Amino acid sequence: MSELVTADLGEGKKSKQKDRVRIVRRPVHGVLLLDKPKGLSSNDALQKVKWLLRAEKAGHTGTLDPLATGLLPLCFGAATKFSQLHLDADKCYAAVAQLGVKTSTGDAEGEVIETREVKVTPEQLQHVLQSFKGAIQQVPPMHSALKKEGKALYEYARAGIEIERPARDVVIHELTAELVQKNDENMAVGREFIAYSAIKFIAKCSKGTYIRTLGEDIGEALGCGAHLRSLRRIGTGGFDVSQCVTLEQLEAMTDEQRLACLLPVDALLQGLEKIELNAIDTQRFANGLSRRGQWPDGDKVAVILGVAHVKEGELIPDRLLSNSDKEEILNNKF
Repeated sequence: MSELVTADLGEGKKSKQKDRVRIVRRPVHGVLLLDKPKGLSSNDALQKVKWLLRAEKAGHTGTLDPLATGLLPLCFGAATKFSQLHLDADKCYAAVAQLGVKTSTGDAEGEVIETREVKVTPEQLQHVLQSFKGAIQQVPPMHSALKKEGKALYEYARAGIEIERPARDVVIHELTAELVQKNDENMAVGREFIAYSAIKFIAKCSKGTYIRTLGEDIGEALGCGAHLRSLRRIGTGGFDVSQCVTLEQLEAMTDEQRLACLLPVDALLQGLEKIELNAIDTQRFANGLSRRGQWPDGDKVAVILGVAHVKEGELIPDRLLSNSDKEEILNNKF
């Protein structure tokens, strides 16, 4: 878009046209699976992709720590209405915990506060892992975004204030780990034990699980302490990191190629039981009216690009797309 700019050039005044780059926003609907790079906040990553797509409306499905990499589903347009479904979804992470070193933050950014000798065997590790599977309790770390009287806990931590945090219930559905050998003189033949420096582990867990805390707690159970050295989210709510695209790849694409990376809005509804309605019930349901039928009870079901729940045979709408959203999606108006 051109903009008229007037400049005073001494004896006279002249006008000239000067082209300025302006982003013209447009309705974009769908889900983009981003492989978030290390060091970038989830919101910064979202804003970069929103700019590349020239999208009017965008949101993500829960923050991923700046130090973490991996799967970050980004929602655009109508898909933002269903982002809550993936806030509640199970997650899967691959991580590396450094043994023998504790830090003030529980990760590689903190100051070292304690070091211990590491004498751990693979058998000990596998035995310890059993106590971290299933339903467990975690005390949230001080360096977290949890709020206390309107302030994030990390703000208190930076001020040197320790806040009492109640333990939270989480579930570790799957947990596998292996020891990483230390590559130094301790590997010499004749030592009584093999020296290990870290553990690599993969955890599939419920929402609200702190992998940093999990790594620290495993280190404590092994008797040597630990801190999280790296973290990568590899799965969430049925999506896998292998489906992701990087920022570098997006930047190198044409506009059409970027739009082709979007998954449809109803990709967020995968895994939900789907209910089909006849034409009359579809119209009435789309207008926010509940319907009666022989449906089993369910907390979340998918219906005509919307989410509902069923109670005692009544289909009750929760989140529905607007008529304009549906028209834009059906007509592929980007």
